[in-house]
Amino acid sequence: MEAYTSFASVYDTFMDNVPYNKWGKYIRDMLGRYGVTEGLVLDLGCGTGTMTEILAGYGYDMIGVDDSEDMLELAMDKRLKSGHDILYLMQDMREFELYGTVKAVVSVCDSVNYMTEPEDLKEVFRLVNNYLDPGGIFLFDFNTDYKYREVMGDCTIAEDRGDCSFIWDNYYYEEERINEYDLTLFIRENAESGETGEGQLYRKYTETHYQRGYTLDEIKELLREAGLIFRSAHDMDTSGEVSDESERICVIAQESGKEKE
Repeated sequence: MEAYTSFASVYDTFMDNVPYNKWGKYIRDMLGRYGVTEGLVLDLGCGTGTMTEILAGYGYDMIGVDDSEDMLELAMDKRLKSGHDILYLMQDMREFELYGTVKAVVSVCDSVNYMTEPEDLKEVFRLVNNYLDPGGIFLFDFNTDYKYREVMGDCTIAEDRGDCSFIWDNYYYEEERINEYDLTLFIRENAESGETGEGQLYRKYTETHYQRGYTLDEIKELLREAGLIFRSAHDMDTSGEVSDESERICVIAQESGKEKE
């Protein structure tokens, strides 16, 4: 799993179409159905901390884990502005360690798809089960194999936002079930200064990321092998039932194996 580096500085700009507030309310409501209305919650693969901040605003005591130093720096800038008491840890999802258990773990924006080996994803699930309170809730989303194969496929996407632009070359290797995207970024230097006009310098950066496409049945089996109990799944785009054409699926699983005191 390659950490975000140069892309981190413009990540929020290009993710401004993601309905974080809608997702945050959905997560709060779903956690509430299982009695998780307060207490410690882990945001696994928290990135720049957008969802971490939203959930902190709902009153949860948040911990954020990510393996990108650049992304966490931006998350801590948000924490400074919001005043929320959030603990951020720079750790690999496959090896994360907490000081104790939490009531819930959430992971959004297809962070689990970066686990390109099923055994690695099972280890993430095992660790989640280990660090959840008895009966604790694990809520996460993932991009489906259908989305990578039929929707994204082999395509090129480009966006120009003035201070920054990108070219996204996407390739899906169906036999390996691996989605590769090559990012070419052009970021204007000193964009925060507000300088404009001719002669402005743009620097070019390149990054390559890999994700794996999973089916819901595969996710269910990995959860079972890791000791978690599958509870439900929903189409993240429609909030309805999962279908063969669902592109992003939200899964809710529950801790198993610990006895309540």
